[in-house]
Amino acid sequence: MMTSGKLILALLLLALAGGCSQTQIVVQPDPQYAPVDLNSEQFQPEPNGSIFQYGRTVQLFEDNKAYRIGDVLSVVLSESTNAFKSAETNTDKEDEVDLSAGLIFGSTGPTVNGNLILNSTLDGEREFSGSGDSAQSNSLSGEIAVTVSDVLPNGNLVVRGEKLIGLNQGSEFIRLSGIVRPEDIDTDNTIFSRKIANSRIYYGGGGVIAESNTKGWLSRFFDSPAFPY
Repeated sequence: MMTSGKLILALLLLALAGGCSQTQIVVQPDPQYAPVDLNSEQFQPEPNGSIFQYGRTVQLFEDNKAYRIGDVLSVVLSESTNAFKSAETNTDKEDEVDLSAGLIFGSTGPTVNGNLILNSTLDGEREFSGSGDSAQSNSLSGEIAVTVSDVLPNGNLVVRGEKLIGLNQGSEFIRLSGIVRPEDIDTDNTIFSRKIANSRIYYGGGGVIAESNTKGWLSRFFDSPAFPY
C-alpha cells in the first residue's frame, strides 16, 4: 500500500518527466492559411478527347508569374509603422455670487454684533488639467511564400499562406493573406507586402521564451477591468 507521501512524490516525478520530454512546443498549422487542395474533384479536368486540357497547358510566351489557383507567390515582408499622439487639456472657471437681504419694512434686516445675518456670498472655482502621450513603432522584414487560393472576376489574386519555424524549445509563425494585382508582381514572381490589398499579417510564437514574456493568470486578473481597485 503506497503512502500519501510516496504517491505525491511519484506524481511530481511524472510531471517532471512529462515537462522534460516536451523540449519543443510546436505551433499548430491554421487551416485558414492552408493551400487549396488541387486533388479535389472540382480541379480535376474532364477528359473530352481534345488535345487541349485545362491545367495541362504549356506557356511558351509568358513568364513564370503566379496567375492560377495553386500557384506559388513569394512575398517580401517590408512593413514599418510609426505613430505618435499627444493631447493636452486645461480648463478653469470661477464663480462668485453676492446675495443681499435688502430692506425689510424699511430696515436693513436683523443683525448680530452689527453684522447683517441675511446677507450671503457664494464662491465657486473649478479647474481641470489633463495630458497624455502615446507612441508606437513596429517593423517586420523577411520573406514568405504563399499560394493563390482564388482568382477574382477582375483578375486579382487572393493569396494566403503561413510559415512555421521550429526553434530551440519553441517555434515561430508568420501568416499572411490578402489580394494581389497581377501588375504588381515582379518578373521574378515576388511582390512587396505593402502592395497587397486587405492584407492580414500575423507574427507570433510559442514556447519557453513566449511563456516567459506572458503574465500569469493572477497578474492578468489584477490588470483586468474586473479588478475594481
